[in-house]
Amino acid sequence: MTTSPRRCVCPGSYDPVTNGHIDVIARAARLFDEVVVAILHNPAKHGTFTIDERLDLLGSAVGDLDNVRIEAFADVLVVDVCRQVGAASMVKGLRGGTDFAYELPMANMNHHLTGVETLFLVAAPEWQHVSSSLIKEVVRYGGDVTGLVPEPVNKALRDRVGRRAAHG
Repeated sequence: MTTSPRRCVCPGSYDPVTNGHIDVIARAARLFDEVVVAILHNPAKHGTFTIDERLDLLGSAVGDLDNVRIEAFADVLVVDVCRQVGAASMVKGLRGGTDFAYELPMANMNHHLTGVETLFLVAAPEWQHVSSSLIKEVVRYGGDVTGLVPEPVNKALRDRVGRRAAHG
C-alpha cells in the first residue's frame, strides 16, 4: 500500500514576500512532504507587484527548498486551491491575537465547506511586527527594511515604491 504525500497550501498575496513569510514556508516545508505556496490574487485589484514579479521574488526567496512549489491563482477560494492541488490542509502564519481573530472564522468556514484543516504557525518573535503593508509604507516614506525582506525584494521595493514616493 502506498501513501499519498502530505501536502499543504500556504496561501497569501505575497505583495511582497517578507522574511516572516519565508520563515513560515520553511517551517511548513519541514512538516510536510510538499508545500504549495499559493499566490492568491484578485485581478480587479492592483497590487504593488505583478503576479509574475511575485512569482520571481518568491522563487528567489525559497528556491533552495526542494519540496516547495509556487503557483498563482486568480478569483478562487483557497479551499478550491487545496482541492486542485490535492492538499488536505493549509498553513497560515499568525503574528498575534489580531491575526488569530481574523483567521479563525475563515478557518472554520473553510473546514465547514470542504473539511480542509488550517494549521496556524506562530510567527517567530523577530517577525511578529512585519507585514507586507507595513513594509511598503516604511519604504514609501524612505525607511529602511533591510533584514525584514530578502534583498531582491528590498531592491524591488525601493525601485517601485520609492519612485512613487519621490513623484507622489
